[in-house]
Amino acid sequence: MKFLLLLLADPTKLDPSDYVGFTFFVGAMAMMAASAFFFLSLNQFNKKWRTSVLVSGLITFIAAVHYWYMRDYWFAIQESPTFFRYVDWVLTVPLMCVEFYLILKVAGAKPALMWKLILFSVIMLVTGYFGEAVFQDQAALWGAISGAAYFYIVYEIWLGSAKKLAVAAGGDILKAHKILCWFVLVGWAIYPLGYMLGTDGWYTSILGKGSVDVAYNIADAINKIGFGLVIYALAVKKNEVDVV
Repeated sequence: MKFLLLLLADPTKLDPSDYVGFTFFVGAMAMMAASAFFFLSLNQFNKKWRTSVLVSGLITFIAAVHYWYMRDYWFAIQESPTFFRYVDWVLTVPLMCVEFYLILKVAGAKPALMWKLILFSVIMLVTGYFGEAVFQDQAALWGAISGAAYFYIVYEIWLGSAKKLAVAAGGDILKAHKILCWFVLVGWAIYPLGYMLGTDGWYTSILGKGSVDVAYNIADAINKIGFGLVIYALAVKKNEVDVV
């Protein structure tokens, strides 16, 4: 039934006062524009940095496609597109973790670091989905597992081997790494907050319940495009050095 409603939806009739739908639309357009920017800039970089910028473009492109679909889903059903949001995250968040590995390769980062960050990001997302959509009566338990995986990623990039590699690289790479770390620590913090607002647990009496789709949409655009712009700026600087 929901699928039929989605097919019959007319997105040209989106209500201007529907702020959730509006942020889905703006999020899709912003990430489409970012993807075009990253893809069209690829030729200016050498092979060493082209992959990093390409991944940035893939992150925003995947998100743009999902946001366009989620906008129509919201318009047709007026429900938070939880499943499709997690599909987007399970594709884009591991790619954001890959970016840490790509910029640290010059300092000797091994593929093991990349796979470790990918593994914990997938654990974080899959357990988060279980708690939010599948085992809702055990949301606090699944949220705790998801949170533990998130904090492991935070530890790894702030204090662990990724941080040590960034310090060894120094200069522009260390600066870019620090900015990306802040995105993960501050920018990603909206997601566990949204999880707690959307599920029942010991935290409900403190935070209450409510929809955070608008906050999710804005945070997604800032985090994904911001990640890409940090990588792009680093690639520009390092490419200029290589040319000289």
